[in-house]
Amino acid sequence: MKNIKLLTITLISINLLCYAGGDIAVVTPYESNDVELATQNAEPETYIEPIKEPEPTPIVIKEHLKVVPPPSKKEVNPSGFYVGLGITGSRYYDTCKCTNNSITQEISNKERNIAVLSRVGYDYNPYIGIEARGILSFAEDKDMSLTHTGLFIKPMIPLGDITNLYGLLGFAKTRVKGRNTPHLNAESMAFGGGLEFDLSKDIPKDGIYSREFDGKGNQEKGIGFFLDYERLVAKEHAPQLDAFSAGVTYDF
Repeated sequence: MKNIKLLTITLISINLLCYAGGDIAVVTPYESNDVELATQNAEPETYIEPIKEPEPTPIVIKEHLKVVPPPSKKEVNPSGFYVGLGITGSRYYDTCKCTNNSITQEISNKERNIAVLSRVGYDYNPYIGIEARGILSFAEDKDMSLTHTGLFIKPMIPLGDITNLYGLLGFAKTRVKGRNTPHLNAESMAFGGGLEFDLSKDIPKDGIYSREFDGKGNQEKGIGFFLDYERLVAKEHAPQLDAFSAGVTYDF
């Protein structure tokens, strides 16, 4: 009876194991070897990181900016040329000791004359220039007629923005003839001076000047007027011959 119970328990246990899915099959040696060899030959799994595509580089379109260079300054070459025209009142004075019928006496000769004065000059800078001038009697005068031409160095001093003080020193040729005056034909030194007044508006141009800006005195483009004096003959024993002039100028 004990054997039957034992057998019954054994069968129930085996049956339960089979129902539970237990594997009671016998593993043969060659199956164990195949599993071992497959495990040894299996390559380990390698993790391959996915390749990230590079982000596209943004294309920056630069606007082409036109760089405008600053305007270059032009060379400014102010013209120093000028012309002038005026009226001259000349005065002739001479004394001599003359003998007539064995009588010696001192005789004075005084005459006056009206003439036209012309001027042409060039100012190198506000302080020095050169000028040619001429005086010619414009009416027939039997008492006295005058012809005078000369070339002068013209030193200058600007007195503010509209006034220019100048001097004259040069060489001139002078001829005087008349009914009551001794004839004179002289080549000699001459000198004088005067004032120029600028009636134009002096505005410097934007640029590089080839010389100092001549906006002082009467040296800028436009109209002006002048007053001056000249000793026509600066020579020993020569008669005193003076000229007082006034007129207009135009600076180029």
